Amino acid sequence: MRRLFPVTDETAAPGASSGTSGDGRGGPGSGGGGDGGGREWSLAELAAAYAYPAAAATGAGPGAGGRDREPWLRANMVSSLDGAAQHEGRSQPLSCPADMRIFGTLRALADVVLVGAETVRQEGYRPARARAEFAAAREAAGQGPAAAVAVVSASLDLDFSLPLFTSPLVPTLVLTGSAAPPDRVAAAEAAGARVVTAGEGAGVDPERAVRALAERGHTRLLTEGGPRLLGQLVAAGMLDELCLTVAPMLTAGDAQRIAGGPSVTLPRRFTLKSMLEEDGFLFTRYARA
Repeated sequence: MRRLFPVTDETAAPGASSGTSGDGRGGPGSGGGGDGGGREWSLAELAAAYAYPAAAATGAGPGAGGRDREPWLRANMVSSLDGAAQHEGRSQPLSCPADMRIFGTLRALADVVLVGAETVRQEGYRPARARAEFAAAREAAGQGPAAAVAVVSASLDLDFSLPLFTSPLVPTLVLTGSAAPPDRVAAAEAAGARVVTAGEGAGVDPERAVRALAERGHTRLLTEGGPRLLGQLVAAGMLDELCLTVAPMLTAGDAQRIAGGPSVTLPRRFTLKSMLEEDGFLFTRYARA
């Protein structure tokens, strides 16, 4: 893996190492060793490259818990060259080993993973797992052993017998509206999930959902979609950052884009923060301008 942006003297120099973090500072592997194009970055290097911004803190020290931080919502999505977010209903065919390493790192940095109900059904979601490589860093940041998963669902049409609900390391949250079917709320709670009301009527209000998660100490937020949920978050102006993997593939067909649903009045400008490359895949990181 190599860093394409930000461009520094190390990036531009012939034979420079790519073992630097995505914020432009020298990382654990910087200095020597070729251009790094064929070297697999360590998890520590990836964690440094994708660290949540310090600006998300509200005067708290690095070991403070989530309640001392302003919420920061990042999305992690993958797209083909022709804009498809999925192939035959799933994102996995567009992925690669480096993408999965970044996927795992982003989960390990987050307090909570926000995901839509359809994505849970299509992708066969399982609970986030604790990883020994990140245990010390999570403890120092005041985080639990693994990220919680928060499922957004109006109907609660979910299989509550799945491990995501019955045996997570951290209890799964279900975000729904005040008019959710009472029997489905009861089923979710009986399975061990924690139901959070985050909207009036049947739907979930994105701003209220982020606020409800922050009130529970989940301020390092990560959403993995799907496209409908991401579209709602974008339209509501709640997205702070997008980590987008661009796969060197063409799919054609009528697959969804990474964000769908309601449109915004004016396109929102995001700023490129970093770009990594491996095997033709681009790993971009954009933040709210």
